[in-house]
Formats: sequence, structure tokens, C-alpha cells
Amino acid sequence: MDRLEAMTILLAAVDHGSLSAASRKLRIPLATVSRRVSELEKHLNIRLLLRGTRKLMLTEAGRAYIASCRRIMEDIAEAERTAAGEYRAPQGELVFSVPQVIGRLHALPVVVDFLTTYPDIRMRFHLADRVVSLLEEQIDVSLRVGELPDSSLIATRVGMVRQMLCASPEYLKIRGTPQKPGDLTSHCCVAYDAYGFASGSSWKLGTGRTAQSVQIPSRLVVNSAEAAVIAATSGAGVVWVMSYLAEDLVKAGSLVRLLKGYEPASLPVSLIYPSQRQVPLKLRAFLDFSVPRLRERLGYNNP
Repeated sequence: MDRLEAMTILLAAVDHGSLSAASRKLRIPLATVSRRVSELEKHLNIRLLLRGTRKLMLTEAGRAYIASCRRIMEDIAEAERTAAGEYRAPQGELVFSVPQVIGRLHALPVVVDFLTTYPDIRMRFHLADRVVSLLEEQIDVSLRVGELPDSSLIATRVGMVRQMLCASPEYLKIRGTPQKPGDLTSHCCVAYDAYGFASGSSWKLGTGRTAQSVQIPSRLVVNSAEAAVIAATSGAGVVWVMSYLAEDLVKAGSLVRLLKGYEPASLPVSLIYPSQRQVPLKLRAFLDFSVPRLRERLGYNNP
């Protein structure tokens, strides 16, 4: 029995919730997954998993064994990184996960400059409008918008973004400028569902005790924040978007910022990566390179 293979399969089953999920993740037959786990239990002469339950459950011995497996796999991965030279010089592949829009507008230009500066590093740039699991999906670093839950991940703040109400000057000339949140009920609104928040049938304006939800009449609903901004710029109505999408258009006069005093609190933008005993040089080089540049792009001057 290949014990490292069996440990890898067992960890995949625990991390993904079932033997069948591990089978799909590792792309090996379910029968093989089940057999390897059974062989491991026979070798150890202990029961690791509780069969017959709808959700995969570990025995007490199984929980202790899984913790040991994680330490072993971490040591192996670190030994491989050391052997590959990742601690001697910045080299190898980095996996960077970012939300779609802020990734294209701000992170990708930084990545291109980084790869020019560090020719021995390769990058997989993963655009995803969802919260990814860095450990399960083997991602080195991620850009997150919003407050972060307590975890073992290391976070470095690179910006603050706001949610803004905007409309084109042409639209406002015809329909008038809303003076308070309730005025939006008589306006055309462009709604969408995108990373960070859903802009659907109601918009939550204000902060704390002054916060209020306004039911908005959306004549146009799209599934892209960029499309919503384009529609608003073309005069389709009022849009509720992240500041990094609208600020340049506001400065250029293509959009007008509305109800500024009713905007909710700003949201943090952070680079996050797993806590580890020794950060690979490729990741350290990327953090040192990208943090000041992202802060400059996102207008964050108070780290």
C-alpha cells in the first residue's frame, strides 16, 4: 500500500465531505478511493471514518490521524519547494485568485509588470466571482473584497472601495436628480448580481441606524457590473456599483455621483494567503511587488 497516496485520498475525502467528492476531485474511481481508505484502516488497525451516515464523519482516532496527515503533507510540500529552489531565488508557479472586475481592471496590470520583473516566475491568474478555498484549491494568494472572517489566513489590506449611486448627465436632465433615497422609487434603475453584493430588487443605503432599504424599480437587470455601468452611461437609469468601476467615469463627466451622504461604509480590499512557517520567495516577491502598486491603483494611502 502506498501510504502517501492513501493519506492524500483520505484528506481529499475529509476536505470535500465525502468519498465520492474525493473521487471527483482526484479524478480516480470511487471504488479505488473506498479501497484505499479501507486498506489504510486495516494497516492502522483502527476505524477512521464512520460509515452509514449521510455526511462523512471522523472517529476520534480519525481526527487525530487527519491532523498528523496534514502536518506530514505540509512537510513534504515544504521539502519539495526547498528542493526546487523556491527558498533560494524567486521562481516557480504562483496561483493568484481574484474577483472578475477588479482583477481585470487593477490586478492584471500589476501581474503583467511583476512577470516582466521576475522572469523565472509563472503565474496562473484565476478570475472567480466566489469565495475560493486557498488550501483546498491550492491557491497561493487571493484578492478579497469585503470584511474577512477570523481564520488562519494572513491578510494585507491594499485598498478600500465604496458602493456608489450614479447616472448619466443626460438621464438626470430628463428625469431629474434624486435628493433622498425614497426618490429612487420614481426612477429607472439598472440592477445586477455580481461579486461583493447583489443589486437586485432593493438597495441598502446609509450606515448604522440611518441605514434603509429602498425598493427599486429595475427596468433592466444584467449579470455583469460592467454591463450595468455601460447601460447607465448610455442613459438607461441609475446604477449602484463599486467605486473602482465608476470613479474614472465620474471624473470624466460621463456619470454623476448621487446621494453621496447615503453611501454605506467602505469595504476593505485585501491580499490573503495561508499561514506557513516559511513563505516561499516567489510569494514574498509578489507581495512586496504588488502591495504598494495595488494600494496606489486603489487609492489606499493609510496602510
